[in-house]
Amino acid sequence: MSNSLSPRESGEFIGSNAEDVTVHDDAAKKVAKLIYESLKKKEYSIKAWKEHALHPKKMTAETVDWIFVLDTLNFSFWSESNDKRYLVRYKDENHSGYWAMCAALNRALDEGIPITTPSYYAKVTLEELQHVFRSETDTGIHLLDKRLENLHEAGKVLLEHFNGSFVNCIAACEQSATKLLNIITTNFSSYRDVASYKGKDVSILKRAQILVADIWACFEGQSYGSFTDIDCLTMFADYRVPQVLNYFGVLSYSDALMKRLADETKLFTPGERLEVEIRGCSIWAVEVIQKEVKQLLQKNGNKKEMMLNSVIIDFYLWDYCKDHWADMKHIPIHRIRSIFY
Repeated sequence: MSNSLSPRESGEFIGSNAEDVTVHDDAAKKVAKLIYESLKKKEYSIKAWKEHALHPKKMTAETVDWIFVLDTLNFSFWSESNDKRYLVRYKDENHSGYWAMCAALNRALDEGIPITTPSYYAKVTLEELQHVFRSETDTGIHLLDKRLENLHEAGKVLLEHFNGSFVNCIAACEQSATKLLNIITTNFSSYRDVASYKGKDVSILKRAQILVADIWACFEGQSYGSFTDIDCLTMFADYRVPQVLNYFGVLSYSDALMKRLADETKLFTPGERLEVEIRGCSIWAVEVIQKEVKQLLQKNGNKKEMMLNSVIIDFYLWDYCKDHWADMKHIPIHRIRSIFY
C-alpha cells in the first residue's frame, strides 16, 4: 500500500486524466449549497449514522466488532431486477440492499448466533452463513463464497495478531485514521482496494475507509472513534454515490461510457479503466464539493459550529440517493460484482 497514491491523491490524479468521466465545478457549487443549507439547519450531522434504526446505538467494544464484521461484508448488494431482490425480514419488516446485511447481523445475534465474534466466524461454515443470510425470496445474498473467505481471514487475523477483537487494531493506531487504514490494508487482504491507472497504483479503499468512518460516526468522534486526522478520509467510491453525483450533474459521462452503461448484459470488471474513472472522479467530485461547502461556512462565519469533511458529504449523498430513489432510478449505475463495494 505504501507505494500507492492515497485515495485523495488517486482521486485528483484520476480526475485530471480521465477520458470518459468529467467533474463539473458549477454543478458541485449547487450541491455544496444544498449540503450547506442542511448543515446550517442542523438537519444533517455526524449523529445521522446512529439515527438509522438498524445501526447499533451503544458505544461499546461489542459495537466495534459489529461494525468490523459489517464492513468486512459490505459489498455487492444490487439486484438484477426488482422482482429478484435479496430481502431479509427482521422485526416484521423486509429490508433490502445494505440494510438487509444490517438486519441479518442483528437477527443472527438475536437468535444467539455469535456472528460478530472472531472465534466463531473464523470457522463458520458455508451452511451456517447461508442460515445467517437467509432471504425471504428465492434470491440469496450475492458472493456468499467471498463473504465466507473474508470472514475466515478476518477472524483468523484478529485471533492471531489482535487478541480477538478489532478494538486492538484501533488501540494500535494511536488515534490516527491514516495509521488505522494502513493496519487494515496491511493485515486484511480483502480491504486492499487498489488498481493500476495510467502508470500509477491508485487506491480507492472504499471499505477500509468506511470502516474507519463508521466507527468515527458511531462513537461521535469519541472513545474508539477518536481520530486526530479523520479528515484524511475521502468519500467511499461505490456505485450509488456516483449515481447521485451524475443525477446532480457533478459527474458527466461520455457517449461511449453511457452506451456501455446501457448494456445491462455486460458487467464491469474490477480495475478496468472506465470503472476506475467513475470511482476516482467520484472521489475528486466530493473533494470539490467539500471545498465549496467550506467556503460557504467561512463566508457566513459559522465554520467552527459545524463538523464537515468528505465523510459527512458521502453520508449525505448516499442518504439522499436512498430518499430520492424514484427521482434518479433512470440514472444508470455501473453494474459490477466486486468484494470492494
